[in-house]
Amino acid sequence: MAVEVTGVDRVGRSAASGDVVPLQRPVRGLLRDPLAATGLALVTLLVLGAVLAPLLSPHDPGAVDAIDRLAGSSWEHPLGTDELGRDMLSRLLYGARWSLGIAALATVVVMVIGVLIGVVAGFYGGVVDNLVMRIVDVLLALPNLVLYLAIVGTLGPGVENVFLALIAISWASYARVVRGLVLSVRERTFVRASLSLGAGDGRLMLRHILPNVVAPVIVLASLQAGGMILALAALGFFGLGAQPPTPEWGTMINQSRLFLQSAPTLMIYPGLAISLAVLGLNLLGDGIRDAYDPRLGRSR
Repeated sequence: MAVEVTGVDRVGRSAASGDVVPLQRPVRGLLRDPLAATGLALVTLLVLGAVLAPLLSPHDPGAVDAIDRLAGSSWEHPLGTDELGRDMLSRLLYGARWSLGIAALATVVVMVIGVLIGVVAGFYGGVVDNLVMRIVDVLLALPNLVLYLAIVGTLGPGVENVFLALIAISWASYARVVRGLVLSVRERTFVRASLSLGAGDGRLMLRHILPNVVAPVIVLASLQAGGMILALAALGFFGLGAQPPTPEWGTMINQSRLFLQSAPTLMIYPGLAISLAVLGLNLLGDGIRDAYDPRLGRSR
């Protein structure tokens, strides 16, 4: 089944057209785009660091050493130690597991929920469509961070509640994008032909409509994954995310606030890790977007 798209803007909206965009195109496009290749390299290095954390970490990330607290860089501690004498490099590597892992899992779950809701709303229309779109309008009318804070503040701090907050709010953008695509795709000749041959609603949505919304959804997910990391770090900085001694990047920055002047690297290192992760995902997302529609890249 061909995927029909024209262009995807910064937030991932697309409109159906007659262009055929194979799913293999991003692989070739990423290799030809220096910025996208840089983003892919950054993301790959961070993911490898998270996966290989037990092998790369020189120390236990939770091991406390009062004698070596706030120590500078050395062979034993390449990035120094924090206020409790814990190795910073080890905590950053294990922190990548929390920050990248939670953000990736939340992105996948949100994408699945948003796509399913968007397909159903766009396919059936009527009351279902109106109800879903009103909920989406409400969720998109307010800043996401405010809604995250409200949910986590009500449920209480913790990784589980942060995960629930990310899922409860972030699906709306996917649903809106997918719903718009489905409204266009369902009027296509091949969909009407399948309907006239007796295909059921489930078969139409799974076999004909869903494959034609995959490309824009992939682009949207790649662009919003960085936002998930920022949201997770922000909630951790406010003390609502992972609780100490969990080495999550946002929580590490929160714990280092009192040592900003005496040991600024305690905040710089996790902040730099967050910046590199978001930068890499944004560059990668832009590359995937341009690979699905090269006209966007030529027009810039």
